[in-house]
Amino acid sequence: MSHAATAAERANPGALPQPLWNICLAFAVLGVVAFVGGIITDPQTAWLAYHANFIFYTMMACGGLALTAIYTIVSARWPGPYRRFAEALAAFVPVALLLGIISIFGGEYIFDWQKNGAMHGKEPWLNVTRFYAMDLGLLALMTVLGVAFLKASTRPTLRNLAENGTGFAKKMAEGWTAGWKGDEEERAASKARTAILAPLIGLTYGIGFAFFNFDQVMSMEQAWFSNLFGSFVCWGGILSAVAASALFGLSSRKVDGLGGEITESRMHDVGKMMFAFSIFWMYLFWSQYLVIYYGNLPEETFYLRDRLGDQFLIDKGYSAAAFAKSWQAWDFEWARLQTGYGWVSMAVWACNWIIPFWVLLGARPKKTPWIAGPVAAILLFGLWLERNVLVWPSVIKNDMLSWFGLIQVGIALGFFGLFMLVVLYYARVFPTVAVSAED
Repeated sequence: MSHAATAAERANPGALPQPLWNICLAFAVLGVVAFVGGIITDPQTAWLAYHANFIFYTMMACGGLALTAIYTIVSARWPGPYRRFAEALAAFVPVALLLGIISIFGGEYIFDWQKNGAMHGKEPWLNVTRFYAMDLGLLALMTVLGVAFLKASTRPTLRNLAENGTGFAKKMAEGWTAGWKGDEEERAASKARTAILAPLIGLTYGIGFAFFNFDQVMSMEQAWFSNLFGSFVCWGGILSAVAASALFGLSSRKVDGLGGEITESRMHDVGKMMFAFSIFWMYLFWSQYLVIYYGNLPEETFYLRDRLGDQFLIDKGYSAAAFAKSWQAWDFEWARLQTGYGWVSMAVWACNWIIPFWVLLGARPKKTPWIAGPVAAILLFGLWLERNVLVWPSVIKNDMLSWFGLIQVGIALGFFGLFMLVVLYYARVFPTVAVSAED
């Protein structure tokens, strides 16, 4: 990574981007209509679509907070505005808490154990009280840590906004700069506070949200378990935050105050993160898949078979000779990809690893906007599709297009619209993207 230091910063409020704001608002309204209509006509479809999008956007928001905490822990000086982009993603965490509370009402449509009871031996863990107390508690903790971190991080940039701003942004800036002690003291205090909060955020995300994913995703198939699964889903959240930050950077090159901040060097660094993090995403998947493949135990293989189809989990018996033979001559058949969610999983692999790896392999593509931008968008779509592949096959088997339909697309657009409204408002109004001072 480069080590170009960022100059002193100040908040620079800007107008909400039109017509993007209105489009996102329309998407949010459409999502509400689709969700309500789905609850009336097909509640299971509506709640599964809600849950898949809840997981995707919650993990991206928490991943954004974890990403900016990582920047703080390693004292990264290169990110510049990209740190602020990650913080903008984290502004959605309080909204995710509210969405998590709403999801309580759909539990019986999402989790088999809530409707039919937990398996023998899992009753102490899979019960409604423990489940929602722990998971909503983790979201509440991340909300408190996130708000505290954002306040500490942005406070030194807000004095000018508190004195000369207008409207809601001015009021919030005044509240967040109460007891101002001077520029130098505030910057030192900000560094000290964020240095304390960042490790707490990292531990909450890396450990706490691994358990969150065990509950919210893995328990949908209560007979299946993988110790690595929680970390795998968490890593997808960080990768999505990196890809979203890359897109925000490319789209902000002409934003007032950011001129010269979205440098080729910084684009190259973020491109390297997308490249490396997508490889690690595939590594985590492979680490889970390989031991399940060679173990070939029915209680483990069914989860991947439902998602990958029969091609990558071919019945080969349990003898050492049969196992060795299966590796010597791989019997490939395209038809096997038509079982389970095979083709959708292949699309996930292509979006999350194959395309980022081969396209971003060289230095030039990483810092070329018309190349890096589409790759970041493909990564985000692939990670959203992956969340659907984690959720839908647990309830609806052998229907690889179950995630696609009017209700599902409407709810997905609604989540996208709501997420963008929060991020845009934070980034452009308060406390806005902090930019290098020019005077």
